[in-house]
Order: sequence, then C-alpha cells, then structure tokens
Amino acid sequence: MQTRRIGDVQVGAIGLGGMPMSIEGRPDETRSIRTIHAALDSGITLIDTADAYHLYSDDIGHNEVLIAQALAQYGEDTSGVLVATKGGHLRPGDGSWTLNGSPDYLKQACDASLKRLGVETIGLYQFHRPDPKVPYADSVGAIRDLLDAGKIRFAGISNANPEQIRLANEILGGRLVSVQNQFSPAFRSSEPELELCAEMDIAFLPWSPLGGITRAGDLGDRFAAFTEVARDHGVSPQQVCLAWMLAKAPVVIPIPGSSRPETIQDSAKAADLRLSPEELSRLDAG
Repeated sequence: MQTRRIGDVQVGAIGLGGMPMSIEGRPDETRSIRTIHAALDSGITLIDTADAYHLYSDDIGHNEVLIAQALAQYGEDTSGVLVATKGGHLRPGDGSWTLNGSPDYLKQACDASLKRLGVETIGLYQFHRPDPKVPYADSVGAIRDLLDAGKIRFAGISNANPEQIRLANEILGGRLVSVQNQFSPAFRSSEPELELCAEMDIAFLPWSPLGGITRAGDLGDRFAAFTEVARDHGVSPQQVCLAWMLAKAPVVIPIPGSSRPETIQDSAKAADLRLSPEELSRLDAG
C-alpha cells in the first residue's frame, strides 16, 4: 500500500476506524479481531480508536482493549502500527454522548488509555471534541503537557474548525500532526479544514468517510456518479469514494470504520485506485 505521513511516521494511505466494533451493533470479539488482522494483512498501519468507543458504563475503553488484544495476537511485528486514540468525549452508558475537556480529566483519560493499550507512550493522542464549558486553549494545553511529558508521541485534534486548528498548532508549538473531522460525499462542510491542513502540511483524517456510500445497490441519485465510476473500474463505490478523497490532497488519510474483514479489505484496495481528472470532477460535482 502507498503510504502517507503523520508527524515523522509513514502509515498506510487508508486507516481503520475501530468504532463499529465496540458500539451499538458490535460483532462478537472473534470477528472483530479477524477484522483488525485483515486490516494489517492489507497494509493498513493506522488504527483509530477512542476511550468512548464502548456500550456500557462498565466497559469504558472497550475498543482500546480490543485493539491491544488483536495486536498482541497478530503473530507478526506490529511495531510499525500507529494506534491513535482520543479523549474528551464520554458515553455514560445510556446511549448518549457527553463532553469533558477539562485539563485534569484529559490527563486522567490519557493515563487510563495508556493502561488499556498496554503501552508506555500513545502513538497519537487526539482531543476528541471541543467542550463549550472549557476554553479550547486550556484543553489543548493539557494535550501539550502530555506531549511534553512523553506520554504521547504525537498530538492531534478532532472535530475542529480552522480557527481551532490554528490555535491548537500555536499552543502545541507547531507540533500538531493531525486533524480528524467528518468528511464524506454526504458531508463536505469540512472542506475548508481539509484545505487548511494541506496548506499547513498536517494530516487530515476523515471520519465516517463512507457516509452516504453504504451499500452498492442503494446509493440513490445523489451519489450516482460514484456508482458509475465504480462500474467503469469494476470496483465498489466505497473504493471510488476513498480514492476520491485521497486525490484531494497528499495529507488525506481516510479512516473507514469496519467490523467485517471483507469490508476493510475492500477499502484498503482504494489506495491503488487511480481516478482520472475527468472522473474526479464528476465526483466533486456529485
């Protein structure tokens, strides 16, 4: 698989989003581990998770534990795998999502993630979502402190706007390596953030990148161009969607969520799919 850069590390151009393996509708553990192993077999070396990817109040960090277990069971060298986790978003266990961006909480959350992942240093730690009750600079300041303390190797932010991206990079002393925002054919409002990341040479990690492109036979007229281009290449619309994103800028690394080996294997193939300028224009217009 072609690679792209996060900080000073090269990772596969397609990553794996772990959330579907731990929230509502999650599969059994065996299938999840097979999914993670299939991703590794396909050349994927970026796995994204969060302490909030769980169902119940007593299984916080379920996805982090699952990923650590899958890596330990892989049977081959996983030292080149970058595990990215997040803190600041919470699930009380009733299906809702809440926020806590206080510096003390973020530092405690990082310590807990370190234990669940079984590492001394987290590869990439991301502030999950701005908390309106806490000044953004204070939250990012906690991430800076974790970076300075050596508890995390790289610092990132998620669900941020351009002003917050610039502020975070300033607070981190130019050490912001990634921004993770929602971006897909159905959700394109993060295009300004993508363009800013390209300008700043910071990795842009689209979450839910296949939004709207969920089933090959049920896309609707809105995404007809993806279906047509996929048919021309003999691939899935999902591959076309990810290849379209990769073509937007060298800093883009999509992280499609998956809970089945076959779906992440299909997504990984997008790294090798080349679309013509004409096809990309059609997809942009779609």
